[in-house]
Amino acid sequence: MIPDDFQSAPGSTTSLLRTIVGTSLRRIGGWIAVAHLVELAGTVGLPEPRTRTALARIKAKGLLSAQVRDGMPGYAITPGAVPMLERGDRRIFHPRTMAPGDRWCLVSYSVPESDRDLRHQLRRRLTWIGCGVVSPSLWICPEYLTGDVEEILADLGLAATIFLADSVRGGARVAQWWDLGAIRARHSAFLAGDFGEPGIDPYRVWIRALDSWRIIPYLDPGLPASLLPPDWPGHRSAERFRSLRDQVLPRAHAYVDGVVS
Repeated sequence: MIPDDFQSAPGSTTSLLRTIVGTSLRRIGGWIAVAHLVELAGTVGLPEPRTRTALARIKAKGLLSAQVRDGMPGYAITPGAVPMLERGDRRIFHPRTMAPGDRWCLVSYSVPESDRDLRHQLRRRLTWIGCGVVSPSLWICPEYLTGDVEEILADLGLAATIFLADSVRGGARVAQWWDLGAIRARHSAFLAGDFGEPGIDPYRVWIRALDSWRIIPYLDPGLPASLLPPDWPGHRSAERFRSLRDQVLPRAHAYVDGVVS
C-alpha cells in the first residue's frame, strides 16, 4: 500500500504538483504529456525547473511512472497509487464527524525496541489519520477510523489489540490526546488563505485551495462539538472548502480539458 504523503508542506512545489496529479489526471485517463503537466503547474504558479524537480520526487514515491504514448513523453498514475487516491477522495470530500452515541476505537500495541523504526512509522501514520495519544502504547480515534487503523497495521506487518468502546469513563480528555492547537492552526490558515480570484483563475484557485485543505480532514478526526472549544473553526473551514469547490471545480475541470485537448 502506498501511504498518503503529508511530508510536503502545503503550498510547496511537491505538494501542489501532487494535488494536481490527484485531482486532474484520473479524470483524463490517468496519463498526461509532460508538456501539458508543466503547463498546468505553470498556471498554478510553479516554474518549470522546480516542477521537473518535484516530478522526480513524486515519481520516486511511487505515485507516477514515466510512459511514452504516441511518441510523447508523459507520466501515468501507477496502479498501486489508485487506492491511496481513492481513499483520499473519501476523506477529503466527505469528512466525517462523530455523532452522539458513536463509539471510540482504542488501539493497544507493543513493538519491541529492536523494531523501533516500525514503531516510529506506526505512530507517525496513526497521527496522520487523526488518532490521539492516550499513552505511548494506547491510541484512540472515532470508530469510523478503525478500517484505516487496520490497513496501517497490515501494511506494516504489526499486530495490535483493537477495542471498541461506547463511552469513556472519567471524561474524554481530548486536549491531552490530540494537539488541538495544531489542528486549529490548520483550519485557521485555510480560512485566511488567499487562493486567487475564482472568476479569473479557477484552476489556480482550486489547486491551491485543495492543497491547503486536503490534509485537514486527516489530522482532524471529527470530534463532536461537545468535546471541542466553543470557537472551534472546523465547521467554518469546511463550509469555505465546499463553497470554493462549488464555485470553481467545474471550470477547473474545463480548463484541464482545454489544455490536454
